[in-house]
Amino acid sequence: MKRKRYIQTASIAALLLLFIVYNLWFYLTFTRRYQTGASEGRRAKSIELDRYLPFAEDTLIVRHKGSLQFSEQDLEEHAIPVIDGAAALYPVFSAFVYATYPERAVSFDGTDFTPSSCLQMNNTIAAYQAVADGDADIVLCAPPSEEQLAYARERGVTLVTEPVGREAFVFLVNENNPVDNLTIDEVRAIYSNEIRNWKEVGGSDKRIEALQRNAGSGSQTAFLKVMGDAEPKRPLIQLPGSAIGFSFRYYVEDVVAEGGVKMLSLNGVAPTKDNIAKGAYPIVSEFYAVYREDNPNPNVKRFVDWMRSEEGQRIVEDTGYIPLE
Repeated sequence: MKRKRYIQTASIAALLLLFIVYNLWFYLTFTRRYQTGASEGRRAKSIELDRYLPFAEDTLIVRHKGSLQFSEQDLEEHAIPVIDGAAALYPVFSAFVYATYPERAVSFDGTDFTPSSCLQMNNTIAAYQAVADGDADIVLCAPPSEEQLAYARERGVTLVTEPVGREAFVFLVNENNPVDNLTIDEVRAIYSNEIRNWKEVGGSDKRIEALQRNAGSGSQTAFLKVMGDAEPKRPLIQLPGSAIGFSFRYYVEDVVAEGGVKMLSLNGVAPTKDNIAKGAYPIVSEFYAVYREDNPNPNVKRFVDWMRSEEGQRIVEDTGYIPLE
């Protein structure tokens, strides 16, 4: 009997060791390779901060000067709003900063923005925490998650959300995947593990690896809204397969352009700017300027109103997003 238990224990230990070794191999082979060659800034922030600096000569942002101009005196009086937000929206709010801020309001040390900089970029989760804590005045993000709203309530903070632009939420697959279109019901079935093989939706006989993001990220919050009452399930063991993932259209356009990935049509409609603008693509969400209701700085509301003006909306559109009107 003892020998049998010993064998069972040894077998379980061997399986656990195999599981650990496999997951380490999977991480090294399939996860780290996507970060090879990326700068420290991109690995930490999911976007190259220095490529979209507002006042750099070789910046990739849209350059329009606005009728709203914050002054050096505003800077000295700490009256220029500190702005933060999601990585996918960084090119937009960096362009807003170029249009309205004095150059001295932005400080970048070559890797990150310094604590004194009025422009920050800490991604959605940290940005919502920063605005609730009072460390940022305005954040540009997807709508807050229930957890982010709860975090604000715990601090006695009411968040104001004002729409600034619109964007499509897209699903991505390998460019060699024969599937080009899914219905929203099929997407929900895939992520709730009701559909597990691509052949069930007209593709090859390959297991579907349905990827998700971290809780609280802007894309994960948007994804949960797409799922509705269907509960997404994460596999206990991450086996390699033919993957499907999701993000916002603008954020992945460069990835798609470089090859290897394609955006799926949903319900037979491709996520083109024209289809988004006319409301044909089925998953289009607004992104928001979010600030504390009790923020005493009058320039916060002035800045948000300017973002929603014709000048601000021109920047939204020229950056590659869809304006409100």
